[in-house]
Amino acid sequence: MPQLLPLRLRDTVARRAAAQVDPSGADGTEPVARPATIGRGADARSAARAAVAAGMTESGAIESGAIEPGTPEEVLTESIGVETAAMPALDPELERTGPLSIIAPRRIGESDLAVFPLSLGASVFGWTADGDTSLRILDRFARLGGNFIDTADSYVGGRSEVLIGNWMRERRNRDQVVVATKVGRHHENPGLGSVSIVRAVEASLERLQTDHIDLLYFHDDDPEVPLEDSLATVEWLIETGKVRYLAASNFSADRLIEARILSSTGLPKFIAVQTQYNLMHRTEFESALRIVAAAQGLAVIPYYALANGFLTGKYRSKGDLNADARSIRAAAYVNRKGQRVLAALDRIAAEQEVTPASVAIAWLQAKRNVVAPVASASRPEQVDALMVSAGIRLTRANMLELDRVSE
Repeated sequence: MPQLLPLRLRDTVARRAAAQVDPSGADGTEPVARPATIGRGADARSAARAAVAAGMTESGAIESGAIEPGTPEEVLTESIGVETAAMPALDPELERTGPLSIIAPRRIGESDLAVFPLSLGASVFGWTADGDTSLRILDRFARLGGNFIDTADSYVGGRSEVLIGNWMRERRNRDQVVVATKVGRHHENPGLGSVSIVRAVEASLERLQTDHIDLLYFHDDDPEVPLEDSLATVEWLIETGKVRYLAASNFSADRLIEARILSSTGLPKFIAVQTQYNLMHRTEFESALRIVAAAQGLAVIPYYALANGFLTGKYRSKGDLNADARSIRAAAYVNRKGQRVLAALDRIAAEQEVTPASVAIAWLQAKRNVVAPVASASRPEQVDALMVSAGIRLTRANMLELDRVSE
């Protein structure tokens, strides 16, 4: 059972920051909520939710103040001003008490992998987050109960896997972590041919410094390779213990059906599917793919959960856009539909005392068969705000409104 978000975290944050943080946020953003199911009274809930004022980084994670765990009380009090206030440090006393399990882990398809309902995306490791920062992000994630890490052999040319491997070795926590990686895009081992798959997996195992991968994704479909050949190769990897379970990323409904038919002959079957899915990008998944995923009992692992940062409210007009890659992709959503969605997110966020980004992630987590949306952080203090989305409980009216405005 993974360690999950501490029950006393909300009360601790409330005691230390309620009187010091402007609930509207230092930068004018909405406050981020602690899970609605934890806390001891309405005052504690409201104060804790107001304690994390933040925006969103280009990696899709929530920006908050750079206050590290263990900051002395007097330093915290001095530094938590209008311009720097955001994420208070975790209470050292709280860390000694140990966390309590208040958010139930979710099972990935027909497997024995039980995970916290938020996956830490590692695409930024070694890129927008340097090595030391990446390790501290992982520490924060694990401390708050996270145990599901999403990476790929092609992320920063394999550097992401190297950093995760170093962290697991140094912390000696391999058995407490569910590692998902992807093969098929690395320039040295492209595609899903048998040789490429085996070489890619061997290289990933070496970088991750482990003897097995918990969840192996085919990063993309490879129409030039017979699917049965790719599945047969993974069958051998499973038999040798190098891979535990198989999943598909960016596969069509037809190919998932073909894969399930092939699995009836004894070949491995997919237990999960990773796809782009968010309030601004629904059609691709909410069609045949959703039907097939439900029929096959596949766990759905959405990526781009915040639509390249658009659903954070960061990009509300053309003037908010810049030249970076994320901003360019988010520009496609700066239109009438996007404004309707942001307006609904703003209203529900105010009602629930959370940020629009938290509502957007909670909407995904409430969807059928969605197990753990993938979100990344480029600073350790951002992880706390991402994790609380798993505790937000949207009402039926909230869900219907978001469904309506995002159609």
